[in-house]
Amino acid sequence: MEDVTLQIDRITSIFILIGVSVFIRFLLELLGQRWITTIAHTATLVLLPIITFVITKVISGNIALSLGMVGALSIVRFRNPVRSPLELSVYFGAITMGIAASVNIKWLILLVGAVIVSALVLTCIHYISRFVFNRNFFNASFSEGNSLSTLELTMSEDLDVLDESQYLKVKRFSGDEFHYVLVARKLSDLQGMLSKLNGSDSLKNYQLHK
Repeated sequence: MEDVTLQIDRITSIFILIGVSVFIRFLLELLGQRWITTIAHTATLVLLPIITFVITKVISGNIALSLGMVGALSIVRFRNPVRSPLELSVYFGAITMGIAASVNIKWLILLVGAVIVSALVLTCIHYISRFVFNRNFFNASFSEGNSLSTLELTMSEDLDVLDESQYLKVKRFSGDEFHYVLVARKLSDLQGMLSKLNGSDSLKNYQLHK
C-alpha cells in the first residue's frame, strides 16, 4: 500500500511539473520572449524538469549510483548557442524545478511563486518607468530573440524629435546626412513616428522592417 501511495505521489509530481512548465512558457510569451514559442524550446522547458526529477529520484540514497551518474552526465555538452542570459536562467530554473519536486513539492511551489512575483515586480517597474518617467526600464536588444521592428532613417538635418525618442537605438553622422535606427516591439509605434516625419523636407530615405 505504501508503494502504491509513493508511486501516485511521483506521478502527481510529474503532472504538476508539466503544468508549471506550460504556465511558465505562457508567462514568458506574455512578457515578450518570442524564442520560447518554438517547439524545441517549449519541449525543452517541459522535459527538463521531468528528466531531472527522475534522475534525482533514481540516484537518491545510493552514493555509488550517484557518482556513476555524475560521471556519465559530465560527458554531456550543451552545444546549442544560448541567445540571452534569461534563456540560460530558464533552463537552470527548469532543472531546479525537477530537483525541488523530488525533494518536496513545497519547494517547487515556493520557486514558482518567487518567479511570478519577480515577473510582476519587473513588469510594474517597466510600466512605471515608461509612463511616469517617459523612458524604458529595459533596453531593446537584438540578441534576446524577441520579435522587434526597426526603422532606419536618413535625414538631411539633425532633429530633436528623433534624438529624444525612446526608440532611438543608433545614431551616426556621415557626410551631410544623419542616420537613425529606431527599434520597437510594436510596429505601430514606428509607423506613428514615421507618419510624423513624412511631411518633413529633411527626410531623404527610410526603411521599415517588421
